[in-house]
Amino acid sequence: MADPELEAIRARRMAELQRQSGMSNSNHRSKEETEQKLQQQEELRNSILSQVLDQSARARLNTIAVAKPEKAKMVESMLCQMATSGQIAGKLSENHLISLLEQVSEQTQRKTTVKFDRRRVQMDDSDDDY
Repeated sequence: MADPELEAIRARRMAELQRQSGMSNSNHRSKEETEQKLQQQEELRNSILSQVLDQSARARLNTIAVAKPEKAKMVESMLCQMATSGQIAGKLSENHLISLLEQVSEQTQRKTTVKFDRRRVQMDDSDDDY
């Protein structure tokens, strides 16, 4: 290979690597921005909850978050909506939080039913005897 060809290949490869690193930098920036937005939302949520709940209610909510994180997130978002719309006047006590949790549990409660088809089972049993 001649020197000019080798230099052309190197230049193309270098340009390709620079384009790829430029894309990764922009992806990295967008990830950082997304993480920063999520962190700001979490801080806002925590500040609203600290204004709305007293210490015992906040402790109970944190305990629930350990056991059932999706239920705790539902209650937190519900409390934030209530606080921003002005439905909560003062700090909620643990008893008020418990009643809210019961309401959420009633709404999200899953009912399971088991259905037995006894005729089919009896027919299968009788087939085995013969």
